[in-house]
Amino acid sequence: MLTFFYTAKSNSGEIKTGTQEANSEAELAETLREQGFILTSIKAAGQSAKASSRFLSFLPSFAGASLAEKMMFTRHLAVMIGAGLSLNRALEVLAQQTKNKGFAKVIINVNESVRAGIPLADSLSHHPRYFSELFINMIKVGETSGGLESSLKILAHQMEKQYELKSKVKNAMIYPAVIITAMLGIGILMMVMVVPKLTQIFKEMQTDLPLSTRVIIATSDFLNQHLLLGAFVLIALIIVIRFILKTAKGKIAMDGLILRLPIFGEISRKINSAQLARTLGSLIEGGIPIVQGLQIVANTMSNYLFQDSLQKSSLTVQKGEKLSQAIKTFSYLYPSMVPQMIEVGEETGTMGEILLRLADFYEEEVNDVTKNMASIIEPILMVTLGTVVGFFAIAMLQPMYSLMEGM
Repeated sequence: MLTFFYTAKSNSGEIKTGTQEANSEAELAETLREQGFILTSIKAAGQSAKASSRFLSFLPSFAGASLAEKMMFTRHLAVMIGAGLSLNRALEVLAQQTKNKGFAKVIINVNESVRAGIPLADSLSHHPRYFSELFINMIKVGETSGGLESSLKILAHQMEKQYELKSKVKNAMIYPAVIITAMLGIGILMMVMVVPKLTQIFKEMQTDLPLSTRVIIATSDFLNQHLLLGAFVLIALIIVIRFILKTAKGKIAMDGLILRLPIFGEISRKINSAQLARTLGSLIEGGIPIVQGLQIVANTMSNYLFQDSLQKSSLTVQKGEKLSQAIKTFSYLYPSMVPQMIEVGEETGTMGEILLRLADFYEEEVNDVTKNMASIIEPILMVTLGTVVGFFAIAMLQPMYSLMEGM
């Protein structure tokens, strides 16, 4: 039996594309004719549409697509295919509906590639900035098994959960970010507008100033005389820090620091555990082998330490050991429930289902923590704010009290 990529057309004008096994081109044409379709183009598996690939390679997109846009694309594509719409027609409609011009251009290119006889997964692989390795592999499994709609639904659900998780964490961080920004803004205004007036008073007093007061005055003088230089230094510092964090050593140091923080360390462990469980569970349910699944999931993890642990675990599982035992060696990363539930899945043969349940549990845990994050962080911010204000007040008022006592 050979696998053919084909395009067929019905009497009503409906176009159908896909892959199907047959002994010969004539047999496939007869099968499609019985379904009411006339074969218009056919290509055996292994052949490539070189001209189309070259054409696609000259059309890179410089824009990106958000997780929400890709989630809606996947969900709508699953619905259209489930409703009986041909893949080419579905992609054409989605390209017209997408507001992101860069993403629409990518969908059009994918549609042209599919029309040329290239499988959808291979067509998507031409755009790695838009479609991850996880996405492409799930589509490939769906095309091979004939369950493309099911694979798309699994992907849409996985992205929906990922989007919800990220949104909850971002919303929880808005409050502390606003407070910290306000603190910095007020501090700069005080240094630029208030401190110079107090400095003039101190000069008229001609008295010795404590170290804390001299530090604040020196900072104020620098900001007033070299404000642009200060802004430039700050921007340069941010750029240098971002560059360092992109290096392997920088990522290890930063990700390790996050895991050591009292509140954020626990949240990071739960988020990464939920991502591992959700993604690996979806891949296993989609029919992808566990070793390959671990390698794919490793590339989706944002924390370098979790990424490294999964790459090492995939090598361990490849040697014949159980995943639960491999995960246990990284107890400083994963909560104890993760290897325990994986072990249950290994013993019962329901690994995919168990992992998805585990993902639901940790996503709910993150949801509970983020709901209470404001009440947890607020006292810390208030103490910090009080300490800064107290230091400023003492530094500025202490010389005045000293002068009044000496009079």
